[in-house]
Amino acid sequence: MSTLAPALPRRTPLTSFAGTWHLTRFMLRRDRVRLTVWTVSLLALYAYFVTALSTVYPTAEDRQGRADLMQQPASVFLGGPNYGLDDYTIGAMFANEMTLWMIALLGIMNMFEVVRNTRAEEESGRAELVRSGAVGRHAAVAASLLTVVIANVVFAVLGSALLISAGDLAVEDTFALSTAIAVSGLVFAAVALVTSQLTTHGRGATGLALAVLGVAVLVRGIGDLQAEPGEHGTWLSWLSPIAWTQQMRAYVDLRWWPLTLSVVAVVLLLALGAFLASKRDFDGALLAGRSGRAEATGMLSSPLAMSWRQQRTALFWWFLGTFVMFGATGTYLGEGVEEMMKDVPGGTEMFGDDPLTGFLAIMILYAALAAAGYAIATTLRAKTEETEGRLEITLAKPVSRGRWFASHLAVVAVGAFVLTMISGALALWAGALVNGEVELGTFLKGGAAFLPAIAVYMALTAALYAWVPKITPLIWALFAFTCITGMFGPLFDLPDSVAGISPFWWVGRYPQEPIEASHMIGLSAVALVLFLAAFVGFRRRNIPA
Repeated sequence: MSTLAPALPRRTPLTSFAGTWHLTRFMLRRDRVRLTVWTVSLLALYAYFVTALSTVYPTAEDRQGRADLMQQPASVFLGGPNYGLDDYTIGAMFANEMTLWMIALLGIMNMFEVVRNTRAEEESGRAELVRSGAVGRHAAVAASLLTVVIANVVFAVLGSALLISAGDLAVEDTFALSTAIAVSGLVFAAVALVTSQLTTHGRGATGLALAVLGVAVLVRGIGDLQAEPGEHGTWLSWLSPIAWTQQMRAYVDLRWWPLTLSVVAVVLLLALGAFLASKRDFDGALLAGRSGRAEATGMLSSPLAMSWRQQRTALFWWFLGTFVMFGATGTYLGEGVEEMMKDVPGGTEMFGDDPLTGFLAIMILYAALAAAGYAIATTLRAKTEETEGRLEITLAKPVSRGRWFASHLAVVAVGAFVLTMISGALALWAGALVNGEVELGTFLKGGAAFLPAIAVYMALTAALYAWVPKITPLIWALFAFTCITGMFGPLFDLPDSVAGISPFWWVGRYPQEPIEASHMIGLSAVALVLFLAAFVGFRRRNIPA
């Protein structure tokens, strides 16, 4: 008598999500430091900005001068439709000037988190091991989304509390704005889920998602610029998820219904992501990569060419984003800007006796900060190559450690130079041409003055990675300190012993202040010593398998 094998259990939607909660707890535990740093940083930016606004613009007359500045084309492109300019309150000021940046930063956090826990896990092979257990097909995706939902809810709740307590803002409007920013961030998390189904590599999925974010910013900005005086946005603006939050008109004429557009977009994108996931094989992608050559070209045989190939896409998007941003910002510079800057409260402390050169100095500083952030993030790509196991394979070939490390850092240095001098200084000059003829040499000299300080950041990052890779996140703390002291140091009147911790402090504020040759030599020497230390440390320590 033969025995029949037991029938396999029928797969149901419920079993497809088996283990979701366990994976969610695991992701929260694994990424607790990463999520905490992101959330606390965004909350600190929330609290600081509203406190600074209340301090710098204490009266209605002061805020009205700021409102006049927000009517400039560059302010419309960077800030939004700008509601409530007739009676510019602290709440309206915060909603107009911070919504875009908070959505962008929260969206980036969400995209990184989703790709890290989905496509990157498949790429590394860890997801296959997890799926071999009692885990459903869609559990990892659901868990990654739950993780970012929890982080966004925490941000919305704590952010609302901070704004209400620090800025004495309306409760309903504050809650509505924070909720809308969080939901908009989830829109881009859902975008990352879709892009994770399209490419086989996490970097590609992240790049596509960031491109969508950039297009959303560009579409909203162009749409708002096309609006007639008195209007707030055009039909083109409404194609961007960022506009849906801004169109809620928080602190001016609150309306909740634009929030439903973000909710619908999240649902539709999640449905699209689930559909695409069901159409591909595990560890596969819908956009098949092009077949490469049977043998690499002579150009790709060197570690320098390989480093360029790995970093060129990231550099392109950094370049495009910063060039557009600083090109638009440069339109502030030119005739008539000096009078406008004099009307800004706190302008004497921030811009000095010559508002035009003071404003130019701050804009060049912002460009240098962007380049320094790129240099830090791209230098740390070496750590990713090591932790993912690719570095060990590379060094198994006839490639020395020093040659590989030097090739990686050389490409980073070229990218930082391009961002500082071309998409920074040159873009500012190009934008300033709108208002009249300006001197190119002043912009280029200001950008070049920051190159030694950027080299210090890059060298310090390389040294930390070479000697103690686990503490490399400390470089971001120094970068955050530089951002705060660079942007608001004159208002805080920090002592030199504290402000001098930042390498950018030693550059000064050219053209507002002359460039000290001794400071340039000192920064260059520090960078050189740190680079030498980095190479020594990288050659001495073990590369774990």
